Amino acid sequence: MDVEKLKAILAALQGTDVTRLTWVEGQESLDLRFGHPPPTTAVQAMPMAAAGPATASLPTPPSVAPVAAAHAHPAPAAKPADDKRTFTVNSPFVGTFYRSASPESPAFADVGAVVKRGQVLCIVEAMKLMNEIEAEQPGRLVEVLVENGSPVEYGEALFRFEPV
Repeated sequence: MDVEKLKAILAALQGTDVTRLTWVEGQESLDLRFGHPPPTTAVQAMPMAAAGPATASLPTPPSVAPVAAAHAHPAPAAKPADDKRTFTVNSPFVGTFYRSASPESPAFADVGAVVKRGQVLCIVEAMKLMNEIEAEQPGRLVEVLVENGSPVEYGEALFRFEPV
């Protein structure tokens, strides 16, 4: 794509509410994403007895707070105890998250299902390529952290599992 065309497109979009644009012209394609809306602030209650004074003042890591806030999945107060026994599967790409192969197909894995190592969990579309994300270890799906069809960032947690 011509650099001048790209500059013109970016200048035209500046100051608008557009957050994503896909442009296809012949063999060329351009997919622009201008970030996400600012996440809402979520306050979670945490038991202080086990944390101690040194860790009580530490903020929640940025990789955890936006997932809970941006997708409106409030965490129950008992969740911190469970987090020590769970693991997450994270996105290896920036792209669009899909729970199934097509809109008519069932999800690859539903909450409560036990998955095996190597089982397909979802698809992340990145640069028009459909990338299957597989389970690296067996586990029971406890929570889907991302809504179907929503954009995901590199390293963003997609699923929470408990080991089996």
